[in-house]
Amino acid sequence: MEYFNKIAPRYDEWYKTRVGRYVDRTEKKLVFSMMKTKRGKALDLGCGTGNYTLELYKRGFEVVGVDISEEMLKIARKKLPNVKFIRADAYSLPFEENTFDLVLSVTMFEFIHEPERALKEIYRVLKPGGEVVIGTMNGRSLWFLFKCLKSLFVETAYRYARFYTPKELEDLMKKAGFKDVESRGIIYFPSFFPFLGLAEKLDQKFSDKLKNFGAFIVVRGVKSD
Repeated sequence: MEYFNKIAPRYDEWYKTRVGRYVDRTEKKLVFSMMKTKRGKALDLGCGTGNYTLELYKRGFEVVGVDISEEMLKIARKKLPNVKFIRADAYSLPFEENTFDLVLSVTMFEFIHEPERALKEIYRVLKPGGEVVIGTMNGRSLWFLFKCLKSLFVETAYRYARFYTPKELEDLMKKAGFKDVESRGIIYFPSFFPFLGLAEKLDQKFSDKLKNFGAFIVVRGVKSD
């Protein structure tokens, strides 16, 4: 948490770079293409500075953002003053059972030590038939290897992260009780790949067939009725 509090003021700067815009656009396209829920109450878990909270809000969801970093939340509140942002732990969410139609969590699971506990809480706060969508970095990708090497020399968030494969996340979600579990991957080239236009076309073409090698993976599931 200390690391994220420290980087909060400059966290959004990366999204303004050419690669950052490409990654953000590509990841969101995959996340929202897999999401079946189109309206209702949504929880953005591990919301950070509110990147996906803002997108959910634009799409008409009644959204709540939760994060452990108060400095990240301060920035999110400035972006969306009409949205409730709460500092809370993913292991102990301050919501009643069966509250949300959707729980979205993007790039949070890399930074928690007990994913089973977090999934148990997500299951608890979802309504029966509610949907969870989790986006995270893939431990088998070329991008992951590049980022890990970089983190040996420069302090980055990846120094503190744990990465999963699509199957590992699918198995965790099934064990937590979710049904209709599926996954896809996207982004097959490291961030220094010079031909982003070509990369984007290849990403869309192979997001299902080569999901095990995509830098970013999305897994979704449904709470049993």
